Amino acid sequence: MQPLDPQQTAARTWFESLRDRICSAFEAIERDAGSDASFEYTPWDRIDPSGEPGGGGVRGVMKGKVFEKVGVNVSTVGGTFEGDFAKSIHGADSDPRFFATGISLVAHMTNPHVPAVHMNTRFLVTTKRWFGGGGDLNPPLPYAEDTEDFHGAMQAACDAHDPSYYPRFKQWAEEYFWIPHRGVARGVGGIFYDHMDGDFDANFALTQSVGEAFLDSYPRIVRRRMDMPWTAEEEAVMLEWRGRYAEFNLVHDRGTLFGLKTGGNIEAILMSLPPRATWS
Repeated sequence: MQPLDPQQTAARTWFESLRDRICSAFEAIERDAGSDASFEYTPWDRIDPSGEPGGGGVRGVMKGKVFEKVGVNVSTVGGTFEGDFAKSIHGADSDPRFFATGISLVAHMTNPHVPAVHMNTRFLVTTKRWFGGGGDLNPPLPYAEDTEDFHGAMQAACDAHDPSYYPRFKQWAEEYFWIPHRGVARGVGGIFYDHMDGDFDANFALTQSVGEAFLDSYPRIVRRRMDMPWTAEEEAVMLEWRGRYAEFNLVHDRGTLFGLKTGGNIEAILMSLPPRATWS
């Protein structure tokens, strides 16, 4: 992989620092619940199809009392897309070389009253340079207060940069996080954006705001619900809902496909899958 330029270095450094702060916040929640669970970090390296080193990343996973399973991954990879896959990537149809760095997070919670969540932000370089990402809330048992809290944080993050972003990104999330073979939404939505190219500083600032909004809102929502009692029936609802989540990630998720097509670490790619799920 080629040496990183200043923009690539800045993005990578930000994603890794956000990972550190998110993991610290999640471990603090476990401490508040009387658990000593901590993240276990596993570094991995990638070999490009050319045979050259292709970067790598760190898979972070914690299994605790509140977080039944949460994965927070960071990766920085580069090289050449193989075959026709390049044609599906923004700016890679004429040149298959690429660079990608980002953070990806999925949390599956023990208590069905606590919403699961996904968050991902990334910076990619082909013949173009762009940011993408977002976050969405996935409650088995939705609460309007939690939905409004999460969406409010994401709207504030977007509005600080352009008031047109939130309604556009919210709609994009509703379309993207949809399970077409089930005809249902994956959760209560959030935001999704992609191919934000042009002004690096402005798009990087937006991506940082999204990360900060997630860190501000989600731990607060977890603490609001984590001590609520639940029934066997409510847990059954959660486990079946997780089955839908797994179906989306295995069949439709772009990030899963990107990781597999670029030779990423399988455990890191599939860390989004729930530890338990059911299908009736």
